[in-house]
Amino acid sequence: MNDLADRRREEKERRRDEILDAAAVVVTEIGYDKLTMGLVAQVARVSRALVYTYFADTQALQWGLCERALDQLHLRFVAGSQGRQSGRDQLDAMGTAYIAFAQEEPVYFEALARFEAQTGQAATPDAQTDPCLAGADRLHRVLTDAIRLGISDGSIRTDVGDPDVVATVLWGFMHGVIQLVATKHEVLGFRGITPQQLFAQASAMALASMRGTP
Repeated sequence: MNDLADRRREEKERRRDEILDAAAVVVTEIGYDKLTMGLVAQVARVSRALVYTYFADTQALQWGLCERALDQLHLRFVAGSQGRQSGRDQLDAMGTAYIAFAQEEPVYFEALARFEAQTGQAATPDAQTDPCLAGADRLHRVLTDAIRLGISDGSIRTDVGDPDVVATVLWGFMHGVIQLVATKHEVLGFRGITPQQLFAQASAMALASMRGTP
């Protein structure tokens, strides 16, 4: 009985992943604003009714993509920080990982941006947004752990502030810079500023503001 239940659960998870894969394909081709359940069903080669079995609407699909984005970014943060001894070096690696994620996975980065914009207007969390909130909290803990390590090992100054607040500020700062590159690339190009220059400057400023002992 347990084996049967496990197989059914695995099949549901596989089908859900396939539907999200299809949603990502649709968004890549035509954008989030034109995402429809019918197009996702067509790409996934399933019925619209089956798509509705797993996702209530296109907003739920976006939350599913956001949950996946947060999982992927968490893996990148952990992988990037491995082998980095100091807390500041770990933060540097996470910043680099975040920039690479935004450039390599624009569909998922936009899912994060939309989630942050829309949850800021939501009255209360719900079953659709809870997994994304949990994923965001997991990322936040990775950042705060690195900040606390940096304070302990001396690579981040002791008076930097509350690690939870500092982590939130760092996230907002880097997220904003990435958004700037995504939405103002023509203006930056006119000024002769490359994305790489902007990212490097932002990272250097953020780390310099927290620098502890050399």
